[in-house]
Amino acid sequence: MSKKWGFGADTPAAGVEEILKMLEGRWKLVILFHLFGGQVKRFSELERAIDGISQKMLIQQLRQMEADGIVHRIVYHQVPPKVEYCLTDWGQSLCPALDALLKWADLRPLPADVDKT
Repeated sequence: MSKKWGFGADTPAAGVEEILKMLEGRWKLVILFHLFGGQVKRFSELERAIDGISQKMLIQQLRQMEADGIVHRIVYHQVPPKVEYCLTDWGQSLCPALDALLKWADLRPLPADVDKT
């Protein structure tokens, strides 16, 4: 069952739906945080750093983010094979927005505080 956001092409939020779809999923934001700050990581480093992600899921998420222009994949033709990932300039430009989102999340009231407002 797919979700329908309901943003029409002529609304101010029309582009938001597309961007949210690019970032949806359990692992994409986690992967992004591991690549922020210009970090270049090998596939195996990401796999070890992200607790609970399967190899198949990591490959799938990285491929989707590469197709969306968020992540750049660097292949070194050597034995054993070496593949590295980093954020594109556009992917790196997401850092301030996600930083702001984290700060906003820190301001979230506790459930007891919500009842008081």
